[in-house]
Amino acid sequence: MKLHPDWIVPDWTAPPGVRAFVTTRAGGVSQGEYASLNLGANCGDDAARVAANRSTVRALLPTEPAWLAQVHGNAVADLDGPAGDRPPEADAAATSSPGRVAVVLTADCLPVFLCRDDGSRVAVAHAGWRGLAAGVLENAVASVGGPPHRVLAWLGPAIGPAVFEVGPEVREAFAGVQREAGIAFVPRGGGKYLADLYALARLRLASAGVAAVSGGGFCTWTERERFFSYRREKPGGRQGAFIWIAAGH
Repeated sequence: MKLHPDWIVPDWTAPPGVRAFVTTRAGGVSQGEYASLNLGANCGDDAARVAANRSTVRALLPTEPAWLAQVHGNAVADLDGPAGDRPPEADAAATSSPGRVAVVLTADCLPVFLCRDDGSRVAVAHAGWRGLAAGVLENAVASVGGPPHRVLAWLGPAIGPAVFEVGPEVREAFAGVQREAGIAFVPRGGGKYLADLYALARLRLASAGVAAVSGGGFCTWTERERFFSYRREKPGGRQGAFIWIAAGH
């Protein structure tokens, strides 16, 4: 499997049978604000170009990925059952089946990879602030199963803490439930705050019992040439975060 050199392979300690990567803007055929590897089918891009972009990624995967209907919620789709006629309405997906590919699309929200340390089950979550507050990571950890201290997590590219401006209701959604979450919000004046999605995700994962957390440090908003950003450009494209268990593991 030869990925585009600009795409991101997690720097975590997952077993060899766990395969994962995150696409960037590079390697596709879309144009304008969608240039070039937009994988989002519902953000206004030409459908044929999106199909071509998805085909480019599909060629690197063992099976067609299980696309989701993402709604900024906390539901986790179990991909081990029979596939339905429509994409499941969920913001995370988990599987124990070798070759079955879980995926979420993001453009400022945080993609989070999860796996058991023995490589027997994997998951990926789409975690914007709404999903984080609603418990999507806790649900994703539970879907991976087993003792939480044996779950590994990796945080992918999201909007960074220097530019993610939110209102007081967002701070209250976290600090009102988990006091220590207040450290993830820096006052900016006018009642606004700069929020750190990475810090919030780490706190939620720690509360769920997950200690082995790596990744982070990206910024989809400021790294304009590399990532799509919903806040920076509307309309705009989507990155994809893919994970699966290789056959034979």
